[in-house]
Amino acid sequence: MKAVRMRRPGGTEALEWVDLPDPAPGPGEALVEIAAAGVNFMDIGARRGVIWTDLPDPKILGVEGAGRIVAVGDGVTEFRPGQRVAWVYGPGSYAQRIALPVTSLAPVPDAISDRTAAALMMQGLTASHFATDFHPVQPGDVALVHAAAGGVGLLLTQLIKLRGGRVIGRVSSEDKVAAARNAGADHVIVNSDGKFADEALRLTGGEGVHVVYDGSGPATFEDSVASLRRSGTFCWFGPVLGAPQSLELMQLPKSIKIGYAVFLDHIHTPSLFRERTAALFGLVGSRDLKVKIGAEYALADAAQAHQLMESRSSVGKLLLLP
Repeated sequence: MKAVRMRRPGGTEALEWVDLPDPAPGPGEALVEIAAAGVNFMDIGARRGVIWTDLPDPKILGVEGAGRIVAVGDGVTEFRPGQRVAWVYGPGSYAQRIALPVTSLAPVPDAISDRTAAALMMQGLTASHFATDFHPVQPGDVALVHAAAGGVGLLLTQLIKLRGGRVIGRVSSEDKVAAARNAGADHVIVNSDGKFADEALRLTGGEGVHVVYDGSGPATFEDSVASLRRSGTFCWFGPVLGAPQSLELMQLPKSIKIGYAVFLDHIHTPSLFRERTAALFGLVGSRDLKVKIGAEYALADAAQAHQLMESRSSVGKLLLLP
């Protein structure tokens, strides 16, 4: 099979297009022919050597995708060859085939395409965690969503609106405003220098927002805190862009709550994973949730997808098609 792997930590020049033997499914595993794989900042973090440092190089990148089961290993009864499935956090997804534990697989309904399923997994489950678990959005809540035209931001905006919330989206450039508004953002702040709190406060009559969802790195941390109202919630995510400076707990203002949100806590059992994936597929099937695929690349062109994502100019989800 063909695959994209990294030789060593570095830039996109560290990626290589290689021929490798097909994996074989072990006990409790399924071999899947990959139809589409998602591109995430996690992949860039792995390529740069920020995460996955415990896995030896060279290694195949990618953690999510969708495809069709080719074969199953011993002991597998809940899935069968020919069945369509999707997964999240399956290391080695930048490939034509992958062997995965069946506990990592969710069935894909006939009405959902492979591309949509692959595009929904990590970012959809992340957005679901943020809006339902980390801070369960209530009717009337005002949320500040950073990177509102990105894959997570577009889905999160829609889920907040479905729960009766109001969204202030922040984007880095004017050409992303339309995407954020089309997802349902009530207001859009265009800002690239990390100074947006005054506008967020103005839009909330000086009160501040109930919750901030911030995966934009240290540059936005200070104004995200300043944008919150009393007892507001700060949802911090996305380790690839770095962490804020050390915090003095007793200096946090306005009784705010700050936490680091990890989507795996939303799906910490196979049953929760399948339940919450099925709920997202249901919202897509009913047209209540729209998945925007911003660009598709051949698997061999993974470096181009990484370059687009790193430029912060992408809108929606990026996919690789083996």
